[in-house]
Amino acid sequence: MKKKRTLRSQFNIRLFIILISITLISGLVQVFVINKQVKENVERDARMISESIQQGITETDLASRAIEQQIDFKLESILKRINDQLPRELDNITNEQLSELQQANEIAGIDIFSYDDEGIISVIKSTEPDELGFTFKGINDQGYAVQEGLYTGQEMDVEGLASYYSDNIIVLYTAQAGSREEPQFFKYAYYYEPGAEYFISIFIEANEVYQFTQQVGPSAWIENVLSEHEYAKEIAVLDPRVFADPSLAEAIYPPLQKVVYGNYNYETDEDVLIGLADNPKEVTMIDKHDGKDIYKMFIPYDEGKVIYVAMDYEKMAAPFTSYSLLLIAFGFVALLVLFLTTTQFFNKIYTNIAKIITQIKSLETGDFTKRSDVKDGGELEQLSQSTNRMADTLNEVLGQTKEQAVQTERHAYMLESEANNSVEKVYTMSMEATTESREKTDEIYYIIEQIEKLLVEGNIQEKDVLERLTQVRELVQNQSNSTTEMTITLSDLLKSLHGQSSSLSEISKKLLRNLDKFELKETSQNEE
Repeated sequence: MKKKRTLRSQFNIRLFIILISITLISGLVQVFVINKQVKENVERDARMISESIQQGITETDLASRAIEQQIDFKLESILKRINDQLPRELDNITNEQLSELQQANEIAGIDIFSYDDEGIISVIKSTEPDELGFTFKGINDQGYAVQEGLYTGQEMDVEGLASYYSDNIIVLYTAQAGSREEPQFFKYAYYYEPGAEYFISIFIEANEVYQFTQQVGPSAWIENVLSEHEYAKEIAVLDPRVFADPSLAEAIYPPLQKVVYGNYNYETDEDVLIGLADNPKEVTMIDKHDGKDIYKMFIPYDEGKVIYVAMDYEKMAAPFTSYSLLLIAFGFVALLVLFLTTTQFFNKIYTNIAKIITQIKSLETGDFTKRSDVKDGGELEQLSQSTNRMADTLNEVLGQTKEQAVQTERHAYMLESEANNSVEKVYTMSMEATTESREKTDEIYYIIEQIEKLLVEGNIQEKDVLERLTQVRELVQNQSNSTTEMTITLSDLLKSLHGQSSSLSEISKKLLRNLDKFELKETSQNEE
């Protein structure tokens, strides 16, 4: 048989389930909200950093371009001056002459480009032996096409290649020298005088420009942001085109590399960056590195580049996680206090209900002496008082019923005894009276017969007397019969009265036995 749970256990279990459910649901909701808030904050910080980097790059580019433009104008004037001082024939140009012009104009070097024996434009004469034989052919097709355009005067595609372009003059952006073993940055300028056998290329060291961009440019800006932002792990400017085509990193001009500025140690799946090369868009993700969650953001930037920001996600989420755990803890404590308060209050109610239930069970067994004492100032106190009054009323009614049953039983007993005695007495008296009456009647009947006999024998024919004697005889006979019938009827009546009194006595005894099952308080009447 399944054991029934008490109302208290049902209430406590359900309330505990509700407590756990609310804690879990609120915890899950808070975790969801906190994670969302953390992502929004991380994304906002990453965006701010990226905007700061963009601003730094923009400002640096403006400064670099302003400086580079002044250098371009200076190189234009130097080119024209050197061109005026060189012979028109290529064979008449000597290395000594080029060296003098180099020193006089304080430049890094002078190259003379012309067609070689194979019909390829290359360096024929130079102040730097390492430059001899250098050609853009097979290295930079765009640069080679520009050099050919100088000879033919055709329109040239210098986009992304030249920082300054004018009639017969092209000045390239600062670039790494392709003919040097160690990375050296130079700024090259080309000038061709129509009809000449060659065109002049001069170059100056661009270390000053390079150092400027390194000191106040994106790299310095990135380092500054990293030092000021405690959550930033690394920042970089990446070129997805190089990830998509690694051969671009081997090209001499324009110089391309995967990491343009900054560091990129927390490498991501290259498919992400390759996808950005074809479809520039903002990408965010959370990657695992050395067991830590790193939040990454890739934001498209100018000229196909992207700004990459890596944030310490766990460190940024830690305050929110602590705050969430604190809220959950406080919420759980509040719910626990509510649970304890509610159960305590309900236990008090349950105790009072148990008192009333105990009293009702006692009433069920017939014990009307039990009383419940509930004093909570509420409905249960009223119920307890009503139950007590009901018990008092039942006790009083049943007590009175018992008293009446006792009296009835007493009267039935007395009636039975008296009826029994009366039946015997009446029967005896009736029998005596009947016997005596019969004896007298027999004597009268005998006298009448003798008188009738004498009258007949004496021939006395008094018809009237005979008739009267006959009537007397019938009357005496009828009286005797009536007396006998009355005696029998009276006897039957007294026997019936005796049986009914016996039945009434049995009923009273049975009622008393039933009333004895109830435990009643003794009334003052019984005590008397």
